[in-house]
Amino acid sequence: MPGLPLAAWAYVCGVVALAAGLVATASYEGLDWTTLIVLALLFLVCDSAPAQLNVEHARVSLSFAASLASVVLLGPEGAALLGACAIVTGQRSIPPVKRMFNGAQFALGGHAAGVVFELLNGDRITLDQARGVEHLLGPFLGALVTFVLVNLLLVAGILLLSRQAVPRELLSASGQLAFGCLGYGMFGLLIAGLWSREGVGPFAAVLVLLPLFIARWALEQTRAQQQAHAATLAALCQAVETKDYYTRGHSERVSRGSVMIAREIGMRADRVEAIRYAGMLHDVGKLGVPTKVLQKAGSLTEEEFAAIQLHPMRGLEIVREIGFLDEALAGIMHHHERMNGEGYPMGLAGDEIPEFARVISVADAFDSMTSTRSYRPARTVEEAVEELRKCSGRHFDAAMVEAFLRALDAQGWELPGPVPVPGEGAEVACQDHDDPTAPLEVRESRPNT
Repeated sequence: MPGLPLAAWAYVCGVVALAAGLVATASYEGLDWTTLIVLALLFLVCDSAPAQLNVEHARVSLSFAASLASVVLLGPEGAALLGACAIVTGQRSIPPVKRMFNGAQFALGGHAAGVVFELLNGDRITLDQARGVEHLLGPFLGALVTFVLVNLLLVAGILLLSRQAVPRELLSASGQLAFGCLGYGMFGLLIAGLWSREGVGPFAAVLVLLPLFIARWALEQTRAQQQAHAATLAALCQAVETKDYYTRGHSERVSRGSVMIAREIGMRADRVEAIRYAGMLHDVGKLGVPTKVLQKAGSLTEEEFAAIQLHPMRGLEIVREIGFLDEALAGIMHHHERMNGEGYPMGLAGDEIPEFARVISVADAFDSMTSTRSYRPARTVEEAVEELRKCSGRHFDAAMVEAFLRALDAQGWELPGPVPVPGEGAEVACQDHDDPTAPLEVRESRPNT
């Protein structure tokens, strides 16, 4: 937070001031303070253990459940007051300014949700009522959606103004964030329903802790599974990099470039994640190509060139049983196809080439051109951009090239550092299989005499 731009500071101050004014001027006549205190304790316990989502750096607080319960049990004013408790969160690593913003965010979201709940004819549940909560489902869902939307919009505002995210990134991440928030928010209706039962009352806050933390555990398991997937892919990439001198860091950069294009053209979040995998593994088929062919300094024989052309198919064979790759397999298989049909391994052309492959081929070529080789220095970004434009429509999908260039203007490109020189006597290829400006040299094979 210390490095926030002036506009972001103004935004934070405005949100905090609005929430403070709302809490300070509200009327708390008839508010059940015992209920507020119990829900506040539940809020603080839940807020101390947020769940990590699959979206990078994104976490969702279990306190959503307490906030939504307060909407039903305490109304707009009580929900706003409860939300302000986020200032005294159990997460010690959060700086004071962020605590203030979080408290204001929850207060405004709770008040807005309470207003919507009452507008939809939701009746507050009191302890002397034995009615079911079925009649509250519609108003509660309206309040829940309002609460989530207000919170996501407030967070989006600070992320955009502080330049920590761009609109497309926020849109791609918002689906998963909203899913987690809506899921935890539904526990609010469970708390309110239990609270209304005779003999339960405030004890409902204790009863709901177990299912809440089970839900958190389930989300953490999903996160752990994703990390295991990433570790598997990293191991495969490392194996390729060990075999092919020129692929050091290449797979990771192609993956990043592919994600830039995918987000620019508006791919769904799940497909963006799949293309991240595809970019990482696009050259895994080189594990099936003889090392002497990959590192050959001179021109290739026809048989050696055929071995190179088969590496996308070998890549498919290696990873086809990895279930979570799905559409990524098509990107791995066809990333060397060309729009004019002159690529390999199947000579597909135009729209016959899968979308993932058309994305990866652009990122693959750009990184190859901007990487240093033994026989030439790295091309500048400007030179590589010019080459992409020259090959647009012939080698590469023009729409993907333009999407990449827009993303490049907005986000830039981290150029690779110098690659360590191999040991003395090691053979280094004088050709790059992915550089469109340096086609492979192939000589006709001659039979042995």
